[in-house]
Amino acid sequence: MTDIRTVGVVGAGQMGSGIAHVCALGGYDVLLNDVALERVEAGLDIVRRNLARQVAKGAIDQAAMDAALKRIRPAPAGDDLRDADLVIEAATEDEETKKAIFRSLTPYLKPSALLASNTSSISITRLAASTDRPGKFLGLHFMNPVPLMKLVEIIRGIATDAGTYETAVAFAQSLGKTTANAEDFPAFIVNRVLIPMINEAIFTLYEGVGTVEAIDTAMRLGANHPMGPLELADFIGLDTVLSIMNVLYDGLSDSKYRPCPLLVKYVEAGWLGRKAGRGFYDYRGEKPVPTR
Repeated sequence: MTDIRTVGVVGAGQMGSGIAHVCALGGYDVLLNDVALERVEAGLDIVRRNLARQVAKGAIDQAAMDAALKRIRPAPAGDDLRDADLVIEAATEDEETKKAIFRSLTPYLKPSALLASNTSSISITRLAASTDRPGKFLGLHFMNPVPLMKLVEIIRGIATDAGTYETAVAFAQSLGKTTANAEDFPAFIVNRVLIPMINEAIFTLYEGVGTVEAIDTAMRLGANHPMGPLELADFIGLDTVLSIMNVLYDGLSDSKYRPCPLLVKYVEAGWLGRKAGRGFYDYRGEKPVPTR
């Protein structure tokens, strides 16, 4: 098993900053990478704000926050990741983008470094094949928001070594997470179940069975879900929901995974949910208002 002390995180957005946050709190040195130093600094600001929220709620103390922030270092260049024992990619959910990242970074990494993708749906076997170390590659799918959600899905590709898997399990558990092993099939476990449910909720809206508000209220109160499926879709990002549905549809060739045309239209319009200000709800006012 590889001894993990320094973790590289590639992508300083919502997921990457969350992974950096929990790794630093867990006692690991963190190298935060993105395409520009400005993005790394923005990611560090997200970590700082979220740690401050934890202090305000009494979840951690100020000393823990200060120590965690000291463990995170900007690493905007590939060569800055040379000391990483584990590199976790948390870029956009696009296969070619992820492959390009791994191809560009691997020449800088030490031979013993493990590679992981935070992909929520894409084949780990295919991603691993684009690197120089498929035996040291696997999926580490953290849930959003990373500091709050307890689960990490761990996905082995066909070539993943047993030692790599065992190291990943121990690493995730050291962060206080619970792990679930998922086989390398499209969307793994969580999104194989969750995203088609959201897609079906969008079909329910598309076919006029219920309004946005009625569908979300029904699932919150009728199924005891903490968040309605359309509200959750906006939180995840409608582009991500569509991407995962396309992975399922293309990978399994089953018509039940056909993305709802209304989902496609929203993405085409740029109404991607909370991050865009509009999705199934309009977030530009004092409180969210349904858009249909």
